[in-house]
Amino acid sequence: MTNQALLIIDYTNDFVADSGALTCGQPGQLLAPTITELAQQAQQAGDWVLLPTDVHTPDDPYHPESRLFPTHNVAGTWGHELYGPVKDWFNQNQSADNVWQFAKTRYSAFAGTDLDLRLRERRVDTLVLTGVCTDICVLHTAVDAYNLGYQLVVPKNAVASFDATGHTWALRHFETVLGAEII
Repeated sequence: MTNQALLIIDYTNDFVADSGALTCGQPGQLLAPTITELAQQAQQAGDWVLLPTDVHTPDDPYHPESRLFPTHNVAGTWGHELYGPVKDWFNQNQSADNVWQFAKTRYSAFAGTDLDLRLRERRVDTLVLTGVCTDICVLHTAVDAYNLGYQLVVPKNAVASFDATGHTWALRHFETVLGAEII
């Protein structure tokens, strides 16, 4: 195994499909071939392929997102399932030792999860960030990763948002403030 992990963040029906509850629509859908190709390459190279996936319960009065966004990514629903080709890729590769999906309940894949511990156990020092939304969950994961000392790589054709201005701002922020390599 290598010192690199590919993170496919929140690539679910609710965030990507046309009828998703909080979709970024076509910009997100266009990522599918690139993310699938990156996942295949990473898995075959022995890199870690991780799928941190947002999960919620309906109308949770204690979750801060309940005040900001419509109900989305409810556990056990179509909206929470991975989207399209990424779902197909995961279904074919989920039994590999270097591929795993895990639940997260906050924007960052690090908040309230054992991600940092698991990465350090595996001697991972570089994270390749893909998925949605560039200016929300990808951004918050990137900030936490930076603060924990990880090197960051962001393929600009593998991230998207429903907010074009936020997307552009986040890409610049990754590079100029977090020292990410934008490819």
